[in-house]
Amino acid sequence: MATNNPNQDATAALSQWQLIRLRFVKHRAALVCFFLLIVLYQGAVFAEFYAPYHSQRKEVMRAFSPPQPPRFSLKHGLHARRVERQVDPVSFRKEYLVHADRIVPLGFFVRGEPYRLLGLFPGERRFFGVDAGRYRELYPEAEAVPAWFFFGADKYGQDIFSRIVFGARISLSIGLLAIAVTFVLGIVIGGISGYVGGTTDTVVQRLIEIINAFPQLPLWLALGAAMPSDWSSLRIYFSITVVLSLLGWTDLARVVRGKLLALREEDYAVAARLLGASHGRIIFRHLLPGFTSHIIVTLTLRVPTMILGETSLSFLGLGLRPPIVSWGVMLQDCMNMTSVAKYPWLLLPLIFIILTVLSFNFLGDGLRDAADPYGER
Repeated sequence: MATNNPNQDATAALSQWQLIRLRFVKHRAALVCFFLLIVLYQGAVFAEFYAPYHSQRKEVMRAFSPPQPPRFSLKHGLHARRVERQVDPVSFRKEYLVHADRIVPLGFFVRGEPYRLLGLFPGERRFFGVDAGRYRELYPEAEAVPAWFFFGADKYGQDIFSRIVFGARISLSIGLLAIAVTFVLGIVIGGISGYVGGTTDTVVQRLIEIINAFPQLPLWLALGAAMPSDWSSLRIYFSITVVLSLLGWTDLARVVRGKLLALREEDYAVAARLLGASHGRIIFRHLLPGFTSHIIVTLTLRVPTMILGETSLSFLGLGLRPPIVSWGVMLQDCMNMTSVAKYPWLLLPLIFIILTVLSFNFLGDGLRDAADPYGER
């Protein structure tokens, strides 16, 4: 029977994924967070291009240099004020003097230190940084082009903004890798538990309850402390990923198990079984596609937990260690509250952690609302 509402007729002809996409677009907060995460991950992938300097570049004479926010004027265009370190001859206290009359010209796609994008493609153009050519025109007597620290510098004179960009590559990728392992474990174990049932289901559910009974953070710390200190950076990276995954698959396994218990007796599943289809084909070809959207939602909401897990371990010195750069490693400088009080810009990586976690949470909420396209809000 045709309806009088053409919009309702058009919606009825859409597939489930089209309905999910249509409802997700209407969720403004989730859509904004989705694009924000795209920006963060793009910056992490192409860190060499977006970071003004290499993550290990040091200006020892500019340790704890304050932030130099970009400015704009009709006379100078994009620029930052020049900052110079001065030492008090009496107290030997180091202070930084901001020169309002001396500038550091800035620009897009400027030439900088040579790099290899993703370790493969050579380049020297930076998305944003100091315009060395303009600086030499303004100050031909200058011996060298000064460094520009957008977010300030740490105790070694390393650019915090550049290290945040490079640190995003580690912190964000660990979340995705851990979720990939979690996906495999949750699908396989939860699928077997829900489809086979009986004693197998009971054993799996008791195992999940035992894992969930352990306090997560102390267990992370114990496993992190068990890693040998002489391991290479790569081994520690993958070990952290495995640790986070082994403790994070239980929620997905329960979602899969509950859905399979409800779907395994449906007519199409019984028909496939009677036609001689294998158990694996029935699970992965016929049952799992029916609730893929719920799996995506569950995984999305688990990514922040993985990122916070890596941050916690690295912050406490039990995860990634220098010279690896991650947001958790950068926050190790904040363990001394005196340093934080004097140099609050050391806490800037925390803002990116909070922003990423909130973005994933809003994205997960939006996907959860859109995953039931036939339901009412």
